[in-house]
Amino acid sequence: MSLATVESRIRRGIVRDRIAVTSNHAAAYAARDAEVDVVAAYPITPQTPAVEKIADFIANGEMSAEYIPVESEHSALSALIGASAAGARTFTATSSQGLFYMFELLYIASGLRLPIVMALATRAASAPICIHGDYQDLASVRDSGWIVMIASSAQEVYDSIIMAYRIAEDGRVLLPVMVAYDGFLMSHTTEPVELYDLDVIRRFAPKKIDRPILDSRRPITMGVMAVPEWYYEIKYQLIDAMHNSMSVIKEVHDEFNKTFGRDYRLIEGYRIDDADYVVLSYGGIWGNTKRAVDLARKRGVRAGALRLRLFRPFPTDELVRAVEGVKAVAVIDRAVSPGAPIEGPVALEVASALRSRGLDVPVVSVVHGLGQRTVFSRDIEELIRILNTSELTKLMRNTLYMGVREYGG
Repeated sequence: MSLATVESRIRRGIVRDRIAVTSNHAAAYAARDAEVDVVAAYPITPQTPAVEKIADFIANGEMSAEYIPVESEHSALSALIGASAAGARTFTATSSQGLFYMFELLYIASGLRLPIVMALATRAASAPICIHGDYQDLASVRDSGWIVMIASSAQEVYDSIIMAYRIAEDGRVLLPVMVAYDGFLMSHTTEPVELYDLDVIRRFAPKKIDRPILDSRRPITMGVMAVPEWYYEIKYQLIDAMHNSMSVIKEVHDEFNKTFGRDYRLIEGYRIDDADYVVLSYGGIWGNTKRAVDLARKRGVRAGALRLRLFRPFPTDELVRAVEGVKAVAVIDRAVSPGAPIEGPVALEVASALRSRGLDVPVVSVVHGLGQRTVFSRDIEELIRILNTSELTKLMRNTLYMGVREYGG
């Protein structure tokens, strides 16, 4: 975005400041600007600076919220379940083993239809112990009933958390939302972020209670025991809400883009209009993916790129429209599902989505970047080169593990 465009937005009262912050701090600013009522969190690398910044805001009087310093991630989400059930706007953040410690509560939050928002600075899963970033934590909880967005910049982290409250609290949805971003590659990297005028934010995402809450004046029961005769139907209400959320997410994106001058899509495309070969990625490697496409184009290969922004619900129709007519799609996963027919979790979903719409486009599963192994542009360019050879048929039958060293096992 040009400096002139930024200045114009400032004059129109949309942007109140432009600062340099990490994605962790962008998440904290978003929680502050969205007027969160209750924050509960436990520190874990690489998420810790996000909740430290929120603690600073509250201590300095910049944020009017209750901060609960709990003894574990399990307690953090437990506290927010209680606060959200009572009608509070809530926020937490975590990573990896902390998310796993919350696992039991993830299903309770979605099953109780509570609009909690969580920032996830993604990180590898132990063992061996690894504090660095990949997406194994997110892949492991994808079926817990949370809406999931994946950001590729600090600005998008800030924007997505603001959108998350509007989506989660909509009466047609009432589901928790997770906003994920790369641990370290984004959580600790400084970028320019525009902070919006508070009045504009609060008109866009006003606090409202469009759901039953715990209130002593109007008693209700939450979290009842469900017998086999009714559990299925109650669970299907969550499934139906997830389906319904797609139209709400689109509405919110459209209004956000119009209000704040952005251009967010459920799937972002780059040079795909005439592409023969498409690489789909997500998160912080989006810049390297686009650069690889440019390098391939210089060699005469008609390559394109897609970025998955929305993971749950999965944007099947948008994906199908984006890849109709291409010769092959390669999906770069920074997580793995050992023993699955396709061992890249997102690649498996892409293949399923295309087949569900009758689209016979070859899908190549690529795993790279585990434990924050660097995904270079030259790696992605090499992947595009392979797609344009007779090796494609062989690749379709196996997951390609790029960047891993040979070993004698």
